[in-house]
Amino acid sequence: MQAQPLKLAVSKGRILTEALPLLEAIGIAPLEDPEQSRKLILPTRRSDVELVIVRANDVPTYVEYGGAELGIAGKDVLLEHEGSGLYEPLDLGIGRCRLVVAGRSGNRDAERRLRVATKYAKTARRYFAEKGLQVQVIKLYGSMELAPLTGLADLIVDLVDTGNTLRANGLRELETIMPISSRLVISKSSMVTKHVAVKGLSGSFAEVVRARSRTAR
Repeated sequence: MQAQPLKLAVSKGRILTEALPLLEAIGIAPLEDPEQSRKLILPTRRSDVELVIVRANDVPTYVEYGGAELGIAGKDVLLEHEGSGLYEPLDLGIGRCRLVVAGRSGNRDAERRLRVATKYAKTARRYFAEKGLQVQVIKLYGSMELAPLTGLADLIVDLVDTGNTLRANGLRELETIMPISSRLVISKSSMVTKHVAVKGLSGSFAEVVRARSRTAR
């Protein structure tokens, strides 16, 4: 009986756009345009690999619980997931940006506990706790820059690429929490049940990333 194809979970948008050259280099070019197709599982030029199109925040969940054997996810998403059922063997070097603390210039009221707006609630709490600061984290899902402008929060924790949106709204980067890029993730269970196939595909990704790194030097 023919083995079921490996499923690779990935989200539409910037990560998929930047991942496509990597995928094509190892033969995983989708047979339909992911941005146009309504299908959520896409066949590729390799009969042994399919793409599973999911929300970015859901990639590690699908991989950890068996909906896909492998996935491509931003480090920001993985920090929030905190799952124990994943391996993170490879930095793909795509989707680069940085996770920062941002806010308005000037002194803040030192007597009041700071309010921080972010969709990265777990990461923000850990970061400020490590600095010995107690903060009130307000979970938001979009337009973070609006929170300090309306008085909802003193600071935001968000992803930044160019910083243009921050500057346009009178905010600035105050601290960099960490650089962010997209990682290959693998379910621990699939490394047992489909070890040869998963290891082979992971190795192909590693070869392409090394080749791109040599070319960039």
